[in-house]
Amino acid sequence: MVTAGAPAPATVDLGDPDTFADHDLDGFWRTLRDTAPVYWNPPVGGRRGFWVLSRYDDIMAAYRDDLNLTSEHGNVLVTLLGGGDAGAGRMLAVTDGHRHHELRKILQRVLSPRVLSDVAAAVRANTRRLIREAVEAGGCDFAAEIASRIPMTTISNLLGVPEQDRDYLLAQTKAALSADTEDVDEVDSEMARNEILLYFMDMVEERRAAPGDDVISMLVASSIDGVPLSDEDIVLNCYSLIIGGDETSRLTMIDGVHTLAARPEQWRRLKDGEVAIDTAVDEVLRWASPTMHFGRTVVRETEVHGVRLRPGEIVTLWHASGNRDERVFERPGEFDLGRAPNKHLAFGYGPHFCLGSYLAKVEIAELLLALRDFTTGVEQTGKALRIRSNFLTGFSTLPVRLRPDPRSMKEAATQ
Repeated sequence: MVTAGAPAPATVDLGDPDTFADHDLDGFWRTLRDTAPVYWNPPVGGRRGFWVLSRYDDIMAAYRDDLNLTSEHGNVLVTLLGGGDAGAGRMLAVTDGHRHHELRKILQRVLSPRVLSDVAAAVRANTRRLIREAVEAGGCDFAAEIASRIPMTTISNLLGVPEQDRDYLLAQTKAALSADTEDVDEVDSEMARNEILLYFMDMVEERRAAPGDDVISMLVASSIDGVPLSDEDIVLNCYSLIIGGDETSRLTMIDGVHTLAARPEQWRRLKDGEVAIDTAVDEVLRWASPTMHFGRTVVRETEVHGVRLRPGEIVTLWHASGNRDERVFERPGEFDLGRAPNKHLAFGYGPHFCLGSYLAKVEIAELLLALRDFTTGVEQTGKALRIRSNFLTGFSTLPVRLRPDPRSMKEAATQ
């Protein structure tokens, strides 16, 4: 039985970006979890059909299953439905087995908490400066002026991207897997992805000639089983780092501020120190679920809830649903900054658990701390516009006024 007010499953196409802009899908996901936990999204408009997993436990099981499912044909609908990912076997996110393990070890050298302590200090300073400036200005577009600056600055510093190139790269990452307006189509997104690859191809050439102390120079000097990483290997992983390093944090920050502006009781808990920052960060991530899904391809016939999944078929794992699963989360439809435990799926799970999770949590934590310290609350002053994507969810604009905390602002001015 379809939940009251929810669109019927047969009317929803999860491959269409407009679906997520035009519908509140909470009821739809509840219906799938209750009545069709392994759901077939049929072919539409020449696009292939695909399987949809909506329950938390099934998603976790799929993430652990590297025997029957693979990432090497792509891990998001845009590439899975397009026939496969050109980075398969080279880019960490779409590589499995031994090579994935070795690539992951290389990248962990620069993304582990121990190595990132200096980076975390820089994130703190940058975030607090941006929030103070926005408070003093009286208002801002939080999405463009704050959330777009923090993660892009951080990942660009790690990769050695010059400051003058960052706005250009930010525009490309925004267009690569989503769109701010309806007039941007898949051709535009593909061009943006190609622009990012071409940009990093030039950077790799520069670093081979003159290495520095950045991640690209480290990758240039790295090898797997005695074979140096090729230019293509490095470029594809830089693409993955810039996309992953920007999108998750940026969209989560925007969603978190949008949510806090509408829930003054939760803001008060944060401001008064009633909730731990780490706990608040996890709830902001669960609530935002910025990457709505990841995908796999069946390599061996397997069965889930009596449904046979056959080789070659696409299986999508929906965080947007799993992070609201009543079987795992008490009162999942409530935003609760004190929620614990909170084993959300925002960073995936298993062998492909997001390498940048620590850095993303640092960025979101520093944002919450800066808001707590320098403001008495957030007021939304205009409409927040949603992005268009079948992979990412969030807002492209968020006009706000950050109400100043006079004492903290005065103390900051004297430091």
